[in-house]
Amino acid sequence: MIAFVLALRVMMRSAHILAGAAWVGGSIMYLLVVTPALRLGGPAPAVAAKIATLFKQMVNVCMGVLLLTGAYLTFDRLTQTTLGLPYLLVLALKIVLAVVLFILALYMGQSDVRRLAKRSTRFSKAAPKLMLSLGIIVFVLGALLNILFELSLTPH
Repeated sequence: MIAFVLALRVMMRSAHILAGAAWVGGSIMYLLVVTPALRLGGPAPAVAAKIATLFKQMVNVCMGVLLLTGAYLTFDRLTQTTLGLPYLLVLALKIVLAVVLFILALYMGQSDVRRLAKRSTRFSKAAPKLMLSLGIIVFVLGALLNILFELSLTPH
């Protein structure tokens, strides 16, 4: 039974990290490589639309995996040990920022502003950078949570 629980924790944590890395890494690739290449290459609306569609599909899968694994990991950590106020505050901040990130991604994915050719408002131009920034912050908060968790296990 202990081996099963340990294997489940490893699988959930791995899936959570991979989904986050795929989303944040994909966002970096999209912003720093794909978008500039499409602009330099001239009009290619069919290619741009296909890239946007495929990226949206990947983000949707990542969001589902992150929600499921995040719920499991949160429950698992909160039932293991006394974590202390710093851990709980960082966890709450991470969850709030992740929810904002998910809402922003859903908004961008459901509207025409996500298409490269239709990025005309200030918000629609800033949203991908904001999403990437939030994703990086959420990643850093996850690393901080691991450190705080490990510190809660050591005797003081």
